[in-house]
Amino acid sequence: MGKVKGRMDESILVCVYYGPNGERLIRRGHKMATIADCPLYILTIDPLPFDEFDADKSEYVQNWKELAEELDVEDFIIMDNEKRPVAKVIKEIAHKHNITQIIIGQTAQSRWEEITKGSFLNVLLREITFVDFHVVSVDRAIKDEIDGMFEKGVRAYLVEEGDGFRISFTLSKEARFEGIFFKEIGTDFNNGIFKFMNNNKMCQVQITDDRVTEATQFVCKVEQ
Repeated sequence: MGKVKGRMDESILVCVYYGPNGERLIRRGHKMATIADCPLYILTIDPLPFDEFDADKSEYVQNWKELAEELDVEDFIIMDNEKRPVAKVIKEIAHKHNITQIIIGQTAQSRWEEITKGSFLNVLLREITFVDFHVVSVDRAIKDEIDGMFEKGVRAYLVEEGDGFRISFTLSKEARFEGIFFKEIGTDFNNGIFKFMNNNKMCQVQITDDRVTEATQFVCKVEQ
């Protein structure tokens, strides 16, 4: 990744966490980096090791990796299994890559949620005194649209049945794949999307009336 940029005295870091706002932050950072003709870095932090990410988290990471390749960013950085305070990790990365501008989301999820609060932002400002911060608000319309389509994901399994697969919510010896099922809102039947990892690939299938829709097959993305 990354071509030689015209200005090396400027460097931008985008901090993302799981949710629909991540891509928006990355594209905002890319626009700023293009105007400044400087390197762009993407950082995500998680207390869990990468191999313990659920299907939803893994898909976000994969999408960001692909976007990073598309936009030719300098580096996509994953700090997994990270137990230190978020501010300390951001400071370390900022120092390492000579970051001069940091982009964060106004309303993000999980640990990044703290960033939006004045007290934590003050911690960042004290820890990282050599950069400018850009706080970008979440497009709530996009978030509400995505959140409004499916119920909260639940653990589920795909069981081979006949010439296809059906979804089950009980672990058994017949279970072939384990993942997360997102049920469509407003239906009494098990209709929705099932996401899972298979051979280091993120896979997604459509579920209709408990069964994998044959027309969809397995839609998978290879981890880079």
